[in-house]
Amino acid sequence: MKFALNHMTVPNVGYADFLDLAKSLGCVGVEVRNDIARPLFDGMDAADAGALARDKGVRLVGLSQVYPFNSWSDDIAAEVKALIATAQAAGAETISLIPRNDGTQNANGERQANLRIALKEIKPMLEDSGMVALVEPLGFLRSSLRSKQELIDSIVSLNATNQFKIVHDTFHHTLAEGGPIFPEHTGIIHISAVVDPSLAIAEMEDEHRVLVDENDRLGNVDQIAALLVAGYDGPISYECFSPVTQSMADPFGELKKSFEFISSQVTASV
Repeated sequence: MKFALNHMTVPNVGYADFLDLAKSLGCVGVEVRNDIARPLFDGMDAADAGALARDKGVRLVGLSQVYPFNSWSDDIAAEVKALIATAQAAGAETISLIPRNDGTQNANGERQANLRIALKEIKPMLEDSGMVALVEPLGFLRSSLRSKQELIDSIVSLNATNQFKIVHDTFHHTLAEGGPIFPEHTGIIHISAVVDPSLAIAEMEDEHRVLVDENDRLGNVDQIAALLVAGYDGPISYECFSPVTQSMADPFGELKKSFEFISSQVTASV
């Protein structure tokens, strides 16, 4: 399995140390973010940041994010253009697009129209730059894009399968009541667990997302195994939001233990 590490999991770790952590864990790459409480690349020039990652043998598999990409405006267009430029300078493989998640613009008809407008506008930007955008359906009831099928229908209708891939997030897949997986359209898998037994599915939030172990309620092992068996061969990236996880005293030890647990369980199940 090609594990990767999202900076949200360890946001208190500086960029260079983040690369070293990923390398020491045997990760193929990292996802860096512009929405954590530190400057992107710790303020390093994007080209220098990319060179540092390459020197360490770590891919920049993703650069996050533009939000809310599906509420199209001149400002969102400028953000997408800027993120593409930064990704190109750094040598990042993809950019990340996140849908509106505040309970608005999610009515049937409205959300599909907004999605199509945004994808249609972004497609030529990606074509001109040679970039790929990862679009992440969010399973929350308040989300304006919950359905992978809805997203793929729009991508296919625009003949844009080379420009857009989907994020299969094990947390959001569960919140969206599961359903089909689409390995051929999947650009990355995001993993995290919820272990609190008192939470109903509808009560789960980002703050509950921790490392995967035997108490996982999201079925990470089954979801990963199903995607791998179906032909998925891309990164499997740890994206945790829990303050408990983000403040781990020994991130290397804890992540290593969880990666080993996942690997052993997936191997046993396939």
